[in-house]
Amino acid sequence: MSLPIRRLLLVNTLRQLPSATNAVRFTARSFTISAPKCYDGVYKELSAMKLEKPWLQALEEREAKKYHPAGMTASGVAGQTSIDQPQPKRMKDSYHEIVLPLAQDDWLVDTYVNSSGQLRLGSLFQDLDALAGIIAYKHTGPGPTIVTAAVDRISIITPMHKFVDLRLSGFVSYVGRSSMEISIEARQMGADGKPIPGNQGLLLTCAFTMVARQPNGNGAMEISPLIVETPEEKAIFAKGQSYKNKKKDLAQTDLLRQTPNDEESDLIHQMWMMQCQYADPQSSVRKPEDTVYMKDSVMQSTMVMQPQYRNKHSFMIFGGYLMKQTMELAFCCCSAFSHVRPTFLSLDPSTFDAPVPVGSILYLTAKVAYTEPAQNGGSRIQVRVESKVKDVEHGKVADTGVFNYTFFVPKSIKVMPLTYTEFVSFQP
Repeated sequence: MSLPIRRLLLVNTLRQLPSATNAVRFTARSFTISAPKCYDGVYKELSAMKLEKPWLQALEEREAKKYHPAGMTASGVAGQTSIDQPQPKRMKDSYHEIVLPLAQDDWLVDTYVNSSGQLRLGSLFQDLDALAGIIAYKHTGPGPTIVTAAVDRISIITPMHKFVDLRLSGFVSYVGRSSMEISIEARQMGADGKPIPGNQGLLLTCAFTMVARQPNGNGAMEISPLIVETPEEKAIFAKGQSYKNKKKDLAQTDLLRQTPNDEESDLIHQMWMMQCQYADPQSSVRKPEDTVYMKDSVMQSTMVMQPQYRNKHSFMIFGGYLMKQTMELAFCCCSAFSHVRPTFLSLDPSTFDAPVPVGSILYLTAKVAYTEPAQNGGSRIQVRVESKVKDVEHGKVADTGVFNYTFFVPKSIKVMPLTYTEFVSFQP
């Protein structure tokens, strides 16, 4: 059949079909028999303050040079930075809590479960950072731009053995001039819907350091001082002040600022002598099977930062997403190093040194930085994850943070540094 005849038959067939106004209308079919459940990795009650506007709108406003990083200022006029004098606030003013209904919503559990059917801590870390942001803004109001400066510690107290409802709660526990400490806990809920008291129900505790910056990004911004009244509040505030002082003292002893002390020098020399013996073919001493060189533990990942993981101010990546990525790379590094499934113990003091822009390339490097025997057998392993970001347009690479994760493995294993850089990293 020739092509013109085929076209003629097709035209005649179309003419016999009912018109658009008389055609039968079909109802769209769903691919599922249950209602859709959509979660972007941050629980819906916590993501309410996460974004100010759609990505395309933010892009358009930036291109038109109308976008202001923190949206409208306190005066209601974009571009102005005048903010009312911060007024003192109480700890209870910033208190916020939400409940993750993990025992009630199987689709929600899908966001928080790992391949072995246990709690995926990286997903929970995103929620902790989002909650810290909400608490910080309850204390400061909408004027400043709040950024995560550090995670002081996340400690597992009582592991979850089954999925139950979790209550996440926290408040501002200490305030400096422009920084604040946010204390948060995750507590398991009982079958009666009430929080399980004491350490028995306490899944984890953590503390975030958040910093307030001017809406235009130029410098720090003074925030509301904290009213401390009861003996309990005074003890909490004093603990925050003490921890801040310890961080300052620790920063002064950093090996990037000063040379190793006598004890550290002796340790470096001892380990260097030991690895020299392992490398000497004339020596009868051989590297033990449970000892692994630090360079052999290195694991890396590279990814493009997409707008789906941006923070409230549109053009930088959400800190909780970075915590999730570093946590899961650290887990992989520890697993490959030990050849067993590790158990997370804590996130030790970690810093966000610089923001990660949307569209940049993020480089993560994980390595086992320290090991020690556990008290009741097995080993404690600390994995250090260093974060760098590359500006695609200008080719500049900047350090953006360091994260320290500690795991337990049920076997004896040790890490050994070889270079001076690795020796410096080898510290608990």
